[in-house]
Amino acid sequence: MAASELYTKFARVWIPDPEEVWKSAELLKDYKPGDKVLLLHLEDGRDLEYRLDPKTKELPHLRNPDILVGENDLTALSYLHEPAVLHNLRVRFIDSKLIYTYCGIVLVAINPYEQLPIYGEDIINAYSGQNMGDMDPHIFAVAEEAYKQMARDERNQSIIVSGESGAGKTVSAKYAMRYFATVSGSASEANVEEKVLASNPIMESIGNAKTTRNDNSSRFGKYIEIGFDKRHRIIGANMRTYLLEKSRVVFQAEEERNYHIFYQLCASAKLPEFKMLRLGDANNFHYTKQGGSPVIEGVDDAKEMAQTRQACTLLGISESYQMGIFRILAGILHLGNVGFMSRDSDSCTIPPKHEPLSIFCDLMAVDFEEMCHWLCHRKLATAAETYIKPISKLQATNARDALAKHIYAKLFNWIVDHVNQVLHSAVKQHSFIGVLDIYGFETFEINSFEQFCINYANEKLQQQFNMHVFKLEQEEYMKEQIPWTLIDFYDNQPCINLIESKLGILDLLDEECKMPKGTDDTWAQKLYNTHLNKCALFEKPRLSNKAFIIQHFADKVEYQCEGFLEKNKDTVFEEQIKVLKSSKFKMLPELFQDDEKAISPSSATSSGRTLLTRTPAKPTKGRPGQAAKEHKKTVGHQFRNSLHLLMETLNATTPHYVRCIKPNDFKFPFTFDEKRAVQQLRACGVLETIRISAAGFPSRWTYQEFFSRYRVLMKQKDVLSERKQTCKNVLEKLIEDKDKYQFGKTKIFFRAGQVAYLEKLRADKLRAACIRIQKTIRGWLLRKKFLRMRKAAITVQRYVRGHQARCYAKFLRRTKAATIIQKYWRMYVIRQRYKIWRTATIVLQSYLRGYLARNRYRKILREHKAVIIQKWVRGWLARTYYKRSMHAIIYLQCCFRRMMAKRELKKLKIEARSVERYKKLHIGMENKIMQLQRKVDEQNKDYKCLMEKLTNLEGIYNSETEKLRSDLERLQLSEEEAKIATGRVLSLQEEIAKLRKDLEQTQCEKKSIEECADRYKQETEQLVSNLKEENTLLKQEKEALNHLIVEQAKEMTETMEKKLIEETKQLELDLNDERLRYQNLLNEFSRLEERYDDLKEEMTLMVNVPKPGHRRTDSTHSSNESEYTFSSEIAETEDIPSRTEEPSEKKVPLDMSLFLKLQKRVTELEQEKQVMQDELDRKEEQVLRSKAKEEERPQIRGAELEYESLKRQELESENKKLKNELNELRKALSEKSAPEVTAPGAPAYRVLMEQLTSVSEELDVRKEEVLILRSQLVSQKEAIQPKNTMTDSTILLEDVQKMKDKGEIAQAYIGLKETNRSSAMDGHELNEDGELLLVYEGLKQANRLLESQLQSQKRSHENEAEALRGEIQSLKEENNRQQQLLAQNLQLPPEARIEASLQHEITRLTNENLDLMEQLEKQDKTVRKLKKQLKVFAKKIGELEVGQMENISPGQIIDEPIRPVNIPRKEKDFQGMLEYKKEDEQKLVKNLILELKPRGVAVNLIPGLPAYILFMCVRHADYLNDDQKVRSLLTSTINSIKKVLKKRGDDFETVSFWLSNTCRFLHCLKQYSGEEGFMKHNTSRQNEHCLTNFDLAEYRQVLSDLAIQIYQQLVRVLENILQPMIVSGMLEHETIQGVSGVKPTGLRKRTSSIADEGTYTLDSILRQLNSFHSVMCQHGMDPELIKQVVKQMFYIVGAVTLNNLLLRKDMCSWSKGMQIRYNVSQLEEWLRDKNLMNSGAKETLEPLIQAAQLLQVKKKTDDDAEAICSMCNALTTAQIVKVLNLYTPVNEFEERVSVSFIRTIQMRLRDRKDSPQLLMDAKHIFPVTFPFNPSSLALETIQIPASLGLGFISRV
Repeated sequence: MAASELYTKFARVWIPDPEEVWKSAELLKDYKPGDKVLLLHLEDGRDLEYRLDPKTKELPHLRNPDILVGENDLTALSYLHEPAVLHNLRVRFIDSKLIYTYCGIVLVAINPYEQLPIYGEDIINAYSGQNMGDMDPHIFAVAEEAYKQMARDERNQSIIVSGESGAGKTVSAKYAMRYFATVSGSASEANVEEKVLASNPIMESIGNAKTTRNDNSSRFGKYIEIGFDKRHRIIGANMRTYLLEKSRVVFQAEEERNYHIFYQLCASAKLPEFKMLRLGDANNFHYTKQGGSPVIEGVDDAKEMAQTRQACTLLGISESYQMGIFRILAGILHLGNVGFMSRDSDSCTIPPKHEPLSIFCDLMAVDFEEMCHWLCHRKLATAAETYIKPISKLQATNARDALAKHIYAKLFNWIVDHVNQVLHSAVKQHSFIGVLDIYGFETFEINSFEQFCINYANEKLQQQFNMHVFKLEQEEYMKEQIPWTLIDFYDNQPCINLIESKLGILDLLDEECKMPKGTDDTWAQKLYNTHLNKCALFEKPRLSNKAFIIQHFADKVEYQCEGFLEKNKDTVFEEQIKVLKSSKFKMLPELFQDDEKAISPSSATSSGRTLLTRTPAKPTKGRPGQAAKEHKKTVGHQFRNSLHLLMETLNATTPHYVRCIKPNDFKFPFTFDEKRAVQQLRACGVLETIRISAAGFPSRWTYQEFFSRYRVLMKQKDVLSERKQTCKNVLEKLIEDKDKYQFGKTKIFFRAGQVAYLEKLRADKLRAACIRIQKTIRGWLLRKKFLRMRKAAITVQRYVRGHQARCYAKFLRRTKAATIIQKYWRMYVIRQRYKIWRTATIVLQSYLRGYLARNRYRKILREHKAVIIQKWVRGWLARTYYKRSMHAIIYLQCCFRRMMAKRELKKLKIEARSVERYKKLHIGMENKIMQLQRKVDEQNKDYKCLMEKLTNLEGIYNSETEKLRSDLERLQLSEEEAKIATGRVLSLQEEIAKLRKDLEQTQCEKKSIEECADRYKQETEQLVSNLKEENTLLKQEKEALNHLIVEQAKEMTETMEKKLIEETKQLELDLNDERLRYQNLLNEFSRLEERYDDLKEEMTLMVNVPKPGHRRTDSTHSSNESEYTFSSEIAETEDIPSRTEEPSEKKVPLDMSLFLKLQKRVTELEQEKQVMQDELDRKEEQVLRSKAKEEERPQIRGAELEYESLKRQELESENKKLKNELNELRKALSEKSAPEVTAPGAPAYRVLMEQLTSVSEELDVRKEEVLILRSQLVSQKEAIQPKNTMTDSTILLEDVQKMKDKGEIAQAYIGLKETNRSSAMDGHELNEDGELLLVYEGLKQANRLLESQLQSQKRSHENEAEALRGEIQSLKEENNRQQQLLAQNLQLPPEARIEASLQHEITRLTNENLDLMEQLEKQDKTVRKLKKQLKVFAKKIGELEVGQMENISPGQIIDEPIRPVNIPRKEKDFQGMLEYKKEDEQKLVKNLILELKPRGVAVNLIPGLPAYILFMCVRHADYLNDDQKVRSLLTSTINSIKKVLKKRGDDFETVSFWLSNTCRFLHCLKQYSGEEGFMKHNTSRQNEHCLTNFDLAEYRQVLSDLAIQIYQQLVRVLENILQPMIVSGMLEHETIQGVSGVKPTGLRKRTSSIADEGTYTLDSILRQLNSFHSVMCQHGMDPELIKQVVKQMFYIVGAVTLNNLLLRKDMCSWSKGMQIRYNVSQLEEWLRDKNLMNSGAKETLEPLIQAAQLLQVKKKTDDDAEAICSMCNALTTAQIVKVLNLYTPVNEFEERVSVSFIRTIQMRLRDRKDSPQLLMDAKHIFPVTFPFNPSSLALETIQIPASLGLGFISRV
């Protein structure tokens, strides 16, 4: 399509701007051909009419789509032009904080003026091994590309770093060298880099100065060659320097300084050692005050001087040489102050005793008069004679300055030579990588000879750069087989010819220097005459005749001719040099001794490139003293020669380019000045690269990428099975001009702007699709809205009509209701009126009748009340008198009781203040309540008795009354008949009156008694209630106190538990750290061991003289022997071959010392681990003890009985323990093998030494105690139950059945006889009253015996503890002595160190051998004595057994089920052991380890079979008590496993197989070791298979270390297998098809996000994980170990994925976050399928999961920032900010993260304390543990298959 078609409405363009260089604008209407004005809308809101150039009619540059902004490679931009490049760099630098950007093959580095965390070792590891385009741009990527090409192509490389002063060239070069030192793979190589960096301070002090643009500007160029050997490891370096600016020594422009070293010397002049230099302030010297700016803000010259001196020391410059350097520099300063006086126009003189000159002569140690003479004269030599001619003042001044410059240049070269000597390596260099740190293109207001040379060098470098770029571009086209035409690029050969060709500027300059009266003016005229109007690149300024202009590739530069000749000639009088050579100061003549070699650098080329790398970088400038003047070399000639040599070197290498850009002149961090940036981009060739790329086909797409990106532009019928043909068909339809694209073999090539056009079509198609989707959705939404509104209207109508109907019905109901209400209301009113009248009538009647009745009632009532009042008044008077009397009595009682109660209350208050009193008071109150209750019960009884009496009296009274009534009736009936007995009636009446009086008296008494009872009852109830209240209060206080105590105890328990948990966690963390450190040391030790083996093999190959009978001992064997020494003969024999190799070990002495250090460190770590474990056990015991104390509640009653029962149980347990010990002793004695008894360390020997000394005494004492107690208890039983003798015998029979062996039965029988005897003798006494007292006395005697025994045991334990303390002290002294000897040995030379260590080891072994011999003799004597004692004891025990068995009846023996004794079987069954001959050991190891195929064993046989076979062989050697055989077999096994792993260490199956077998072998050694902790899960048969003679705990440690090494090797193997899959499968592969789009790529190869054939996918990773898991399961690896391996694998996957995500801008997008989350979910699903969710593997993926979530969440508001901060707790602040900075939209519909949002995140996370490290440590290995996993497999059931070839092994 035509370019004008892209200029449509809303298209964005770039227009020139004087301030911002380029401004962005937007078209307001479409452009039509012929338009002269474009209507634009600027970003600041203004409208602008942009007029096109009428001549060129060139349209403004188009802007790239936003999706392309921020690309890693500038050549990936669709529109390649200056504003696009500038904008892309600005966005990356300001918005994304990215300082590196690719521009084709060039790395553009912008100085951030801020320290960035992107240069750590983790970043280096991340870039190591990666392709250059796979990661984000970085200096490490360029260094890796150079290193990789050097190793792959065997071709030398060069990294050319250029840029302005202050752009960061030196820092970039330093980081490149650091990268090489890190990835070279050796620990000692870093010393070279450190030495090079150590040279920086002194090189900066003598080669850097302050300029107007930079406070620390390098005024020379340098080329550092880093040499590598055949293994591509750094072996040395060499530095060459170019074009030191010598003129700065004698002249500085305004606001500039001389070299830093002069100001440092002046600032340190007051130091004592500098007093002899006689220096002062910098303003006192002519050479340091010309610039007028002697101080740099923020720089302390005195401190810089200290750093310079320190750097000199590090470089090996001694103090004397340092003072010599400073003397020469001080002499230069004093020489600058030498003044001349004119005698006439042609001569001058120096004042006599001129102080500056005298100081100079004193410092240089030369003659004052001679120097004074030759400063004012010169020698002229002719063919006939020699003349001495005086010179003028101006000539003398120039000669003085030339001498100062010459001395400084010589000193500079001397220092460079010394640095090269330090960095030089004696090993032959195989290849090298050169780092060129050279000045960039310079243009100032006044440009002189130095700027001319600098720009000349940049012209040469630019030419080489252009040719290289052009070459790469054409190679790409030829590789893809596309038709191409010659690309027209700028060739600066005419400019170079103008400078260096015949009759060029340099040639004319040299010719003019040879002329006797040549001047700068005459040279300028020659230039005008030769080149003006003849060469288009040469111009003459209009207003000057002493200047010329050259059109360089970057810009036009005007050079001032003044000073060119003088600087080019660099004339130094030979006589002055001779005076300096005659100096008595030794260092000064050294500077001038190599003049002839230094003057002719071309003479050094005869020996080839290698010598070129070692020659001084800056050849000495031309000076007199040669045999003829024709041989003099001018500065320009020398510089041209050295530049040609440099270009030859660069052309012989593969170049890599780094262009450093200075973003601003004020050193503000992350501030971008567009003007300065464009100026440097034009000067450094970046825009030329863009132009060359734009001239061809800059945009390249693979067919798959193009199809994936632009699939939306294709129709279904266009999609074919072949991607290439599909892309061709589509492109032919989309782009009509076929010249705009080309089809290659694997890629499609587009010209500039075509990708933007395709992106426009794609965006239009997507926009149209979006519009159609929006149209359909909006129609659907409006239709839904209309239907909802229609439905709502119908509903409203229905409800309104219903409402109206309901209102009418309501009206009708109200009308009817009103009529009814009126009817009833009228009826109600009339009825109410009637009711009122009737009620009033009734009320009147009732009131009248009531009045009359009340009057009658009142009269009757008054009469009745009068009678009652009289009665009650009389009674009241009597009661009142009685109450007054009782009240007085009670009052007196109360007063007295109150006084007593107050006294009692005071006592109670005093007692109530203590908490203990509450308990006593509580007990007292309970007693009082009981007493009061008893009193109440007694009073109730009395009350009942009185009530019974009263009832009886009432009964009598009633009976008498009845009788009297009957008599009265009878008398009345017979009144008429008994009128005669009237007198008798009267008498009876008198008796009745008396009885009535008695009755009334009785009633009064009854009432008084009832009143007293009621009163007493009330008082009692009141007292009881008071007591209950007090009791309640006391209970509440008691409960409160108990609750408080419980809470305090609970709080204390919780705090203790928390502290314990925290301490336990801390101890666990410390233990893991120590375990990790130990395993890292073990890994380092194994690495050094392998390196030692490799060196020995190399030395063997170099010597190649095999000795007869020589046998090489494996290094692991020697290490095992040194770390675990065993005092036996075989150890000495095994040391013999290692001593035969002593000369080879002397050649690598550092390994031995390092091995000793590692061994010492491992011992310290084991001690610390043991101390920490002991402390943890002690803490746990304290907690258990505290819990036990809290649970214990002492009982109040029955303490004495419990105490006695506990004493009895203790005695019984002690008795049982003694019996068990006796049984062990008897069992040990019953062994028939004499060597086992006599051998030190045998079980019988240990039992004898520990127990036999106290068995006899303690056994007798225990027997007496038990017999006494049993006799007393049995007698007590007989006294209580004399008839139950048969039951006692049955009980005794049950006790006998519980006995374990014959000895115990015999002792029990003796005790029974003694009991029967004692009971028969004292039976009459036990039946008396004092039997319990006798029992008590017996118990007290037993207690006394126990106390005496405990005291004796305590004394023995104290003695043993004292002996142990003495032994510990002696061990400490021995340890200190060993450390002192080790320190002394380390101070010795390497050769003497090994001899001293070996001598010390021999002495120590000899002393130990002598001590062991003495101990063996003593033990033999002791064993003989003990044997005699054992015979006597055995005889006595046998007699006792015979006697005891005779006393037992046969019936009893038959009825007693005695436990059977283990008797060895006589039949020949398999005992779980394998026997082999000593000479078959090598065959066993060979067939079982070295030549075993893991695949066949894992598939066909049981897991861990080799481990079982080896352990069964070890069991047989242990059974034979053959320590030599055990040691030999174990050592051979360990060494063979190491050999197998070294040979086939890259095979996962092999490493997994031997890790599983090593762990199984370790578990077998633990399971059958005989230790109780490992025997819990064993069967009885397995316990019989335990080792009996040897303790292999030390070999268990060796095997554990071997297992750790195998595990680490396994991790490295699986890491090497997984590493290539992770990035491709987790990041690049599109698991969810169609989610992620592909962005355009640039010149560099980019890894596609679409899986092509041969690339890895997520399924590849899952298949590999399945393979790993199945292999480990087949090999029978422990489940816990499998979990640790899986956790490590997932950590590697997560760390590598996250690190690549953080270093790849193209991967940080929303769609990629979705892909990552899906991939992680697939990994989690794999964990669930394998039941490994509890392995901790999922937690290792948490940082990756959070990074994926971070890519997907919203990133706009403060709430989003808060959510991100709370969500990303597993990511560091640096990682979060990095992801947000790298976030890149894949489609135009996504938005970038704003800078303000990132700053908000940083503010919220500023208080978070996390690691500043950006990347995760992908090499980190978690500490591994091997939990004990016993096997249930019985050893006797294992069958050895014939396929193993172990027929020489027999089963035992």
